[in-house]
Amino acid sequence: MANMKRPGRGVAAMTSLAAAILAAAPAAAAPPTTGFAIVTQTEDGQPIPRSAGLPYAPKNLPDRIVLTPGADPARDMAVAYRTDTAQAESQAQIAVSVDGPTLEEKALLVTGTSLPVDSSYGRALYHQVRFTDLTPDTVYAYRVKGAAGWSEWHQFRTAAAEAKPFRFLYLGDIQNGILTYASRVIRQAFHAHGDIRLTLHAGDLVGQRDDLDHDDEWGEWNQAGGHHYAMVPQLPATGNHEYVDHILPGGTESRRLGPYWPAQFALPSNGVDPVKATTYYVDYQGVRFIILDGTAAIDLGSMEQQTAWLDATLAASKANWNVVLFHQPVFTCARPNDTAAVKAAWKPVFDRRKVDLVLQGHDHCYSRLTSEAGRAAGTKVRADGGIQGPVYLVSVTGSKMYRLNTRAPNQPDKVAEATELYQIVDVEPRRLKFRTFTATGSLYDGFDLERTAAGNRLSEISESTIAARTCKGEIGPDGGLCVATGK
Repeated sequence: MANMKRPGRGVAAMTSLAAAILAAAPAAAAPPTTGFAIVTQTEDGQPIPRSAGLPYAPKNLPDRIVLTPGADPARDMAVAYRTDTAQAESQAQIAVSVDGPTLEEKALLVTGTSLPVDSSYGRALYHQVRFTDLTPDTVYAYRVKGAAGWSEWHQFRTAAAEAKPFRFLYLGDIQNGILTYASRVIRQAFHAHGDIRLTLHAGDLVGQRDDLDHDDEWGEWNQAGGHHYAMVPQLPATGNHEYVDHILPGGTESRRLGPYWPAQFALPSNGVDPVKATTYYVDYQGVRFIILDGTAAIDLGSMEQQTAWLDATLAASKANWNVVLFHQPVFTCARPNDTAAVKAAWKPVFDRRKVDLVLQGHDHCYSRLTSEAGRAAGTKVRADGGIQGPVYLVSVTGSKMYRLNTRAPNQPDKVAEATELYQIVDVEPRRLKFRTFTATGSLYDGFDLERTAAGNRLSEISESTIAARTCKGEIGPDGGLCVATGK
């Protein structure tokens, strides 16, 4: 197979990644000292919609199979998956895909590393295997190994080596009601919009925050995306709920990265210390995607390092488009105030380096902010003769909703309340087409960005969109009780 090495010649050693994983989650490998309880309530005591029964115990066949890109996804991809402890070795087979049932004949065996994680179901092994030396713009098939046998074959296409049109999916917080509610939104996106090449997650994939067991939430997250997550590379950003509360000696409250993040995602290791496990960038067909960790920046003291790395990574970009993904929004649609620390540190970099899209979550509402001029006066006139600066998006996919803040009627260009959403972005060398859809597939918002010699110009879409969705007192946009509560 072209550009692939034979087993035993270092195709997927992943030793540096394994070291990073173990350093990031040293507590994950320790056996439980007490029994784990399944979490059924949010941190504010509200019940979490959950799947019935206890369906997520590790088995002797692989599950939770998640494909992630390398920094150069034209030549590098990785897969993470879970088994019970009977499958000690991390093994995958990969082949250039063919149209007949003969994949195994030319498949190469690739090995990786494993990490033990304990839960209410006992100990499981999370495996990570990296596929390197791939051929650009080529369809590959792979499968992964459990003690009882191989998984089904999954297919993916490597990125092209040059700028080329493609489509990606952007999802806000999934977090609560993951399988009950969010799954239909994710599946609607894949059902209605073919050939999605990447999925971006703006943090809070699950609801974990305390030190109890949240294994079922990650089981639901994987089930909600199903085989799509095994075929389409996932680009996740951490939210505050990817961290768990941690009490330091002396009683000071802090946070530490939860055990499932470094086990579940085999991410590129091109981020910045001390948050290499949660910051990275990916170049895909003319777009540089830069993923930041807002929680570590705000609460754990890495703002300065991340800001310098962000600036350098943007300065070095040769991409047609630069997209930044993180959790806590610069301009909030639910919280009373904008995120001051992020706004002060990162917004000047976005402006100076001419970032195109800033994709965020956290607020559990929808907001598109495209105006740079006249915000204090409540107008929506763009500055500089129509030249568009960064476009700021906030969105939500799961069932947890917040009420809009008092600035929402004036500051953003479009908002939504109590609405589950997904976003489809079509990338061309000189144009971005951004469309927001509701859970039922209705077009809610959209715009086009056109690259000109003077800068980006934004055009509102001519397609018909549904009416603005906001709560009227206690009545939600669907006519029932408004579910948007709390902060």
